[in-house]
Amino acid sequence: MKLPSKIGLTLAATLLFASGVVVAQNAGPVQSLRGADLPATLPADEIHQQLEGREARNYRQQPPLIPHSVEQYQMDLRTNQCLSCHDWTKAGERGAPTLSMTHYLDRDGTQLDTVAGTRWFCNQCHVPQANAPELVENTFEPSNSSR
Repeated sequence: MKLPSKIGLTLAATLLFASGVVVAQNAGPVQSLRGADLPATLPADEIHQQLEGREARNYRQQPPLIPHSVEQYQMDLRTNQCLSCHDWTKAGERGAPTLSMTHYLDRDGTQLDTVAGTRWFCNQCHVPQANAPELVENTFEPSNSSR
């Protein structure tokens, strides 16, 4: 590229950037699409503490609640950090509850040595227990009898 064309390209890019800055400064304040007033600052969400110990289950087949935070746990197609403590090979030395044997059965009922792919993502069924208010009214009453 020749020197004059480089200078021209640089000048054009600078003018384009400067015009974008000018347009952005003249845009005015943000307005709500609904016409509502926007609060200057939003209040912070409440912090809900993890509960210690284990919560009782509400019904027979309820998956156990997780009594610790799992926010930083890696869980993807290749890695499941829950298994570093709860897999049957490590639970004893870690003092963690072992996974139910149903987690080691595939769709056909074949016993596996590793967690079945259908049970790989723990947070599909299990959630961390927290002292948080109900998001919707809950009228659930457990049945103490089996049918």
